[in-house]
Amino acid sequence: MAPAVAPPAATAISPLGWLLIALRISIMLVLLVVCVPLHYLWKVLGLRRLWPRVFLSGVGMAAGLDLRRHGKRQPGALLLSNHVSWLDILALSHAANSAFIAHDGLAQFGFLKWLCSMNDTVFIARHRRSDVGNQADQIREALANDGTLTLFPEGTTSDGTAIIPFKSSLLGALEPLPEGATVQPVALVYDDAPEVSWVGEEPGLDNFKRVLARLRPVRLDVHFLPPVSGDDLANRKAITAAAHHAIGSVVN
Repeated sequence: MAPAVAPPAATAISPLGWLLIALRISIMLVLLVVCVPLHYLWKVLGLRRLWPRVFLSGVGMAAGLDLRRHGKRQPGALLLSNHVSWLDILALSHAANSAFIAHDGLAQFGFLKWLCSMNDTVFIARHRRSDVGNQADQIREALANDGTLTLFPEGTTSDGTAIIPFKSSLLGALEPLPEGATVQPVALVYDDAPEVSWVGEEPGLDNFKRVLARLRPVRLDVHFLPPVSGDDLANRKAITAAAHHAIGSVVN
């Protein structure tokens, strides 16, 4: 288990850093204004989800993400990934055209829920067993037609230098695994992980500003690893153990 990591000490943002923040947020707002109407137009026309990926990929580029992909993504897979930063969502949306499984606490924030819903996020109520059947149906529907979903089984973020134990309970809605489902581990490896990770008690806004004020790009390797197979698909504990081992062999 990775040791607890304190958030980076707060540092003053330089004038150039503030200029970068303003420029990058301006680009993100333009993307929002352009992509949201087009998303709803696509929805009315019955076309496949496109503009949330364009928006999230664009936000990632504006934030300085520089992606390098390794391995092959399996269409229609449930991706299990380590979690380091809010940048992970932008990266996997771009690299895998992925929607996400998130805890229902995010749905309490109207703006975040709205953004997540446009990208077909499936909200999981971890402590309401009565909802498991409905959640499983939503997940199966999301994975149909070569759709891709990502779950972060750590349940929180790490500092990116090592992964923390996976919570098999987060896969409760997937037990038993839908017939024919593919589970694929994904390892996210940042060049400067401690500098962009969101850990400890650091406020989210502070982390957001700190990342956007960087002069250097955020280089990230996205490793699509071989799918979980055989006895490792027997149950959620076996799945999470296999995924933890595979991702840990790359990250640690």
